[in-house]
Amino acid sequence: MMLAGALGALLLLTPPSQAVPAPGDASPAAAAQVRFAPPIGVPLRYRVTTRRIGRDGKLIDFALVYALEWQRTGRGYRLDTVLQRIDSGAEPGVTRMLTMMLAPLVGEEIAYLVPADGSRIDLVDPGQLWDRVTARMEKAGGEADRPEARQLAQLIAALPAGERDRLATADIRALIAPANDAIPAAKALYDVDISIRHDGARRTIATVERDSAPIAGKAQPLEIDNLWTVDTDTGLVMRERRQSWIVESGGEGRRLIEERVRALEPAP
Repeated sequence: MMLAGALGALLLLTPPSQAVPAPGDASPAAAAQVRFAPPIGVPLRYRVTTRRIGRDGKLIDFALVYALEWQRTGRGYRLDTVLQRIDSGAEPGVTRMLTMMLAPLVGEEIAYLVPADGSRIDLVDPGQLWDRVTARMEKAGGEADRPEARQLAQLIAALPAGERDRLATADIRALIAPANDAIPAAKALYDVDISIRHDGARRTIATVERDSAPIAGKAQPLEIDNLWTVDTDTGLVMRERRQSWIVESGGEGRRLIEERVRALEPAP
């Protein structure tokens, strides 16, 4: 996730369903199939939307909207990002804590460095960045008289530096196909169905994973649908959708329990 997405994940009612890879990890399959040439000096909008089942059984939606722009630096690239706004259709009381913590980050500029082949992502000056973030969170918590806000800031400050950086770079890693190790190779994986379709410079990869999840204290079958649309001219993932479904008893139907959509488009 980007920085705000990392904080949001800590506050959402259920943990992320997919592990976050370490910074610098790359997908050999993706790197071998896609060149990396992001558009330089072109303003972009990146929207990361999450819907999850809340404690009341209803879907809670939450979206982070970023402005992005790529620049050349040395032999690689610099990606400048700004969290522009936070959108949610949920009741204010449900997302109050989430919004209170992320609101101080609106307008915060965060930069990432990416080598020429797109194989890794690094934060620019992560130490100062995390100092600013935790200070703002503690201040917001104090002004709102919310001790849990200060506790969250302390929790983030106590995380190992590598763990914080993994959280803060995951959304950017998902955006860059050569660094996105969630995108599978063409070969079949155990218990995963894969299909790949080409349409000009767009490559669409779809997978269906099968697993199980504890629901109300009982393990139930789980199907996870993944869909990536990659621009092979730039090496960027234009759209990613991950949906987790509980398979009803007897396989009669499915119930959505989580959805995440990452979408990249030109700035309006």
